[in-house]
Amino acid sequence: MTELINNRAYRQEQLKQIIKDLHSGKTVDEVKERFAALLRDVGATEIAQLEQALIDEGLPETEVKRLCDVHVQVFQDSLDLEPAPESVPGHPVHTMRLENEALGQVLAQVKGVLDQLVAAGDEERSRLIGEWKNLHQKLGEVEKHYSRKENLIFPILERNGISGPPSVMWSLHDDIRAGLKEISSLIEEAGSLSVGKLKSQIDSKVRPVLEEMDGMIYKEEKILLPMCLETLSEDEWLAVAEESDDIGYTLVEPAGKWQPERSSRVEAAAPKQAPEGYLELPTGLLTLREIELIFNHLPVDITFVDKDNVVRYFSEGPERFFTRTKAVIGRKVERCHPPESVHVVTQIVEDFKSGKRDVAEFWIRLKGQLLYIRYFPVRDDAGEYVGVLEVTQNITRIQELKGEKRLLDEEEA
Repeated sequence: MTELINNRAYRQEQLKQIIKDLHSGKTVDEVKERFAALLRDVGATEIAQLEQALIDEGLPETEVKRLCDVHVQVFQDSLDLEPAPESVPGHPVHTMRLENEALGQVLAQVKGVLDQLVAAGDEERSRLIGEWKNLHQKLGEVEKHYSRKENLIFPILERNGISGPPSVMWSLHDDIRAGLKEISSLIEEAGSLSVGKLKSQIDSKVRPVLEEMDGMIYKEEKILLPMCLETLSEDEWLAVAEESDDIGYTLVEPAGKWQPERSSRVEAAAPKQAPEGYLELPTGLLTLREIELIFNHLPVDITFVDKDNVVRYFSEGPERFFTRTKAVIGRKVERCHPPESVHVVTQIVEDFKSGKRDVAEFWIRLKGQLLYIRYFPVRDDAGEYVGVLEVTQNITRIQELKGEKRLLDEEEA
């Protein structure tokens, strides 16, 4: 066992040295033979551990991202020997592979259309641009695929000590997203561009993104998915499967509903209990004090009226638009409105109780501010009416917004 551990540690050191050599300027050809001689059976998990070790030692994730495609090229000979991840229909890995297959087909179709487009005459050009636009819309569905990775799989990998590779892959996702958005703009103006200009734009802006998407499929099939199969437990895969429907799928649907084969150890495991002082919710754990602070920091005012039309709660945000005092708690909602508008409030509540309406909305100007006031019925999992939630929001600033401001724009502010 000690010899096995030592051999593994030795391989890791050698692999890290290869990556460092690449980083210092050596070519792929210069290190590829050393790599093949050192390790012909490298697996996906060792690649992930290598990247994580480099990041832990201080190499910026941006550098690992820059080397990611080089990694794949160096490792390609041995990675191609990796068996495809085995899974049953409905398993998240099986579904992801189906999506990758569908994406690969659309990518091939797009490339074919682009080859025709750059050589087409005026009569064919319009038709091909239309076909390209339709195919591009299909490629845009990759967002659901990437979102499931980022929001379901990556958090589990991080809990298992694997944070570097997910971070690098997420950054590559964002590169592809930005590229797809730029292509969308290009398609809209493609008909007005000269043949030479369009070809130049396709070569410089479109084909690199398509190659990045192809590369991402390869990285998933040969690195990410095998690593996940080695890392995630059945319970963790089940959690991924149960929440995947909420995000959606890319181009295809799961081929079935997967149910893990529970071991007796898992079945007998005691359920996890919330730490003392915490309230366990379906989506997390919070103390009562944290809940209070969250409600009071929402950029909206909220008031809750129960099923018996009794006011039970209101938030105390820094900017209240209507007067609320603690004396209102326990009061009938009908008593909280002027007599001339009580019949409107009563009708809204009755419509909510009967299921006739799911929202009532109003907007008014008050002290130079535009307020958006909405009422929502609150229902339990069985659909039973529990009460009404009133939400008031100052949307004056929102109405003034133009264009875009992205998170990374903050760095330039």
